[in-house]
Amino acid sequence: MYFKIVRNDIANSKLITSLTTLFVAGAAMLVTLSAVLIVHLSTSIDTLLKQAETPHFLQMHSGTIDQARLIDFAERNELVDEFQINEFLNVDGAKINIAGNTLAQNVQDNGLTTQSEKFDFLLDLDGHVIEADNGDIYVPVGYMKDGTAKLGDTVMVHNKPFTVAGFLRDSQMNSMLASSKRFLVSEEDYAAIQAAGTIEYLIEFRLKDLADLRSFEEDYHRAHLEANGPTITWPLFKMLNAISDGLMIAVILLISVLVVVIAFMCIRFTLLTKMEEDYREIGVMKAIGIRVSDIQKMYFAKYGVIAAIGCVLGFILSFMVRDILLANIRLYMGDTANTSLVWLFTIIGLVLVFASILIYVQLMLKQFRKLSAVQAIRFGVIQSKAKHGKWLNISSNKSLPINLFLGVKDVLSRKGLYATMLTVFIVATFIIIVPQNLYHTISSKNFITYMGIGNSDIRIDISQGSQHVQDVTTVVKTLERDQDITDYTVLTTKKFTTITNNGVEESLKIELGDHTVFPVEYAQGSAPRAQDEIALSVLNAEELQKKVGDTILLIIQGETKTLTVSGIYSDITNGGKTAKAAFSDDSTESMWNVFYGSLSKQSEVEKKVAEYTDSFHFAKVSGIDEYIYQTFGTTISSMKQVSSAALIVALFMCVLVTLLFMKMLIAKDRSPIAILKSIGFTNVDISIQYAARSVVVLILAIFVGTLLANTLGEILTTTVIASFGAASFNFIINPLAAYVFCPLALLCVVLLATLIGTVKAGQLKIMDYIKE
Repeated sequence: MYFKIVRNDIANSKLITSLTTLFVAGAAMLVTLSAVLIVHLSTSIDTLLKQAETPHFLQMHSGTIDQARLIDFAERNELVDEFQINEFLNVDGAKINIAGNTLAQNVQDNGLTTQSEKFDFLLDLDGHVIEADNGDIYVPVGYMKDGTAKLGDTVMVHNKPFTVAGFLRDSQMNSMLASSKRFLVSEEDYAAIQAAGTIEYLIEFRLKDLADLRSFEEDYHRAHLEANGPTITWPLFKMLNAISDGLMIAVILLISVLVVVIAFMCIRFTLLTKMEEDYREIGVMKAIGIRVSDIQKMYFAKYGVIAAIGCVLGFILSFMVRDILLANIRLYMGDTANTSLVWLFTIIGLVLVFASILIYVQLMLKQFRKLSAVQAIRFGVIQSKAKHGKWLNISSNKSLPINLFLGVKDVLSRKGLYATMLTVFIVATFIIIVPQNLYHTISSKNFITYMGIGNSDIRIDISQGSQHVQDVTTVVKTLERDQDITDYTVLTTKKFTTITNNGVEESLKIELGDHTVFPVEYAQGSAPRAQDEIALSVLNAEELQKKVGDTILLIIQGETKTLTVSGIYSDITNGGKTAKAAFSDDSTESMWNVFYGSLSKQSEVEKKVAEYTDSFHFAKVSGIDEYIYQTFGTTISSMKQVSSAALIVALFMCVLVTLLFMKMLIAKDRSPIAILKSIGFTNVDISIQYAARSVVVLILAIFVGTLLANTLGEILTTTVIASFGAASFNFIINPLAAYVFCPLALLCVVLLATLIGTVKAGQLKIMDYIKE
């Protein structure tokens, strides 16, 4: 019986049923995609780190190295499972030529290496450990994706030719956020080319128990071993691999939750519309003694079928887009080894959507118990309980056109009825603006200040070398003489020893210089200005258990110096463990120097970068815009795709919801419409009144949605970004997109849907719906 009722009901309301099914399918598709992407990303990263046997602790070091002392430390330390020292031959980008193009403008530290012996393996795209033959070179997978290299290309490294034999996954340096990239060659070729660059050592440890990582770090620093470079640990390797796709997945998950909410609102619309249309029949059924529970089952069965079909359809649709969204994860990390977990979470997601819809429908159907059989048979429509204030009388209206006034009056009189439509529009506005704001934020030039990097026009990096002091002096003199440079600063990173709250000595890398010229964003406090002030990165502040106003002890030339923490900032460079100070020091050898400069003419950046690249062959020179593109390009591209998709989804849903709502209103307002037509209002007048209702609700929704997007949306985004290492975060809003284009797009689609949805209002016959 129920099957026949559902079939007939669906046949008589094809449009509403189809639209409702589409909403459920959209919600199911997005929830399914979120589950698949989350599982794929987490399991693929774990698989990559397992296959590559990524080190738990990595200390990069430039300069001389005492291997015997390191081996002795590793053998004596009971926490160590395996230890090795890998060489990374850092080669100037201008000396690396791929298919006729050099890497001179590449912001990465590119270099050659050989395959590891014990762990930290470089893998091919099938996840196998690569064994390079003489004359072959394996290129980082990122350079395959951006088109820098392709299979079979000729690579010239300092006049020695190689052939691209394949591409490699590097569990340490896959991400563009990692500042270095390793090219793999054979040991014979590496020995032949060794004079082309400078050697940087990768001192790597795998521990017996990863839980002992913090204790091992303390042991390493207490032993005063080589540490002239960034220190990177297992958690940071995972974060670097996850941040780009993780941010995209987080936004998709947020959108999927909001689409589920809109799906509920859609079901509410359709169910109320159906109740309006069937009001007299429901009253008759109650009057002749049919139980309310039996009446509810008729509707429940229909929505059970819609939910089931929608979930299945959403599951099928997810297969059409999942490969596109998974492409980046599969390229950089490989496919997941745990497909059963993917299916499990997919099924869980679908079951949650299906169950939540049925529960929501069951709650909505409880309204039948309040329905009066007498009123249903007498009036045929649900009687409105709208309260009309005196100020809403037509006689009191002096300024608004009559159709606009009647539209506004209806919204204010029946606030509860329009609350659902308002909620949907608010959520749609939120869905549009939050991804747009996030995209504009991370693509903005100012975004790097949230990552511990100053906002300038050009950046010059000088690593440690035999001519380090002379090189720094050369750059300083050039910048001082250059009339195109309006401002510049030089920041020198040095290693010091600090004493923790527990009295343990630890190594601390501090960037010395004037940090007020090109400041970063501070989560708390401000940049160090006085000689006795220091700012800490978030990771260092957490490990050292320091907050703004606390003091920190530094050992300089055997003496203990007390500094006050002036600020805490986000940083993803050098392992995320850095500090900034303004004091001068000549006692400690520099590790590296970074110059930031601003130009009088922004259009001259490329020309100046090329000029300095030719002049400073010992340095890496880059424009900040290019630095941002090469570092965050993948993340920016992902967010652009997500923000565009969110706009399309939200507009499409606004159209469908408006159509459904207009159909519901017309079903409810059949008698008032007939009265309006009988006293001379035309079909155009009625359409204008309904359009006025939609516009009033939409304007309020845009205002509230924008406010929520810029407050709650920013809080949610900050929480996600903070999990990737950036604790300080504020939206950088594009006013034209957020406050002009998005509202106009919403207004256009809602007005169009309103006009289409009110066409049938003009087809009502006056005599059929005028009641006593």
